[in-house]
Order: sequence, then C-alpha cells, then structure tokens
Amino acid sequence: MAKSTTQSVGAIFGDVIKQRRADMGISQEELAHRAGVDRTYVSRIERGIRQPTITTLIGLGVALEVPASELLAEVEKVYFALNVSTK
Repeated sequence: MAKSTTQSVGAIFGDVIKQRRADMGISQEELAHRAGVDRTYVSRIERGIRQPTITTLIGLGVALEVPASELLAEVEKVYFALNVSTK
C-alpha cells in the first residue's frame, strides 16, 4: 500500500532538474536557452508548478547533457523510495 507523502512527482522532477542544473553550474536562464524554453518555465518546473511535455523533457535532457530517460529514472527512484513500503 502506498504511503501518504507531500512531495508530488512534479516536485521531485523539479528537484532533479534543479540539482542537475546546479551540478553543471548554469543558471535557469542558461538552461532555458539551451532547452529552447522560457526562463520562467524552468522556474515553474523546478518549483513543481509545471510539468513538461515530452518534447520539453527531451530538450531539458539535451540541455543537461543526459538522456531524458535518466532524468525520469532518477525521479522514479525517489518517488518509489518515498511512496512504496517494503514488506
């Protein structure tokens, strides 16, 4: 049975993007430029307010120099750890 948690998939995704961006040492503006989106959109993604389309997800991956599937796998790993109890 899933446990109740306050951190949504969108919030986790935002945390992953923010951490990857910080690890590269680039600003939201630079990430947005590389991904072909507006800086305010990157901000909303990082805060868990917005979730990207698959096209934007792939663009973010390219901008962060990592496959989009790796970003999703990281999100899934965190979400699983927070929401699935082991028996």
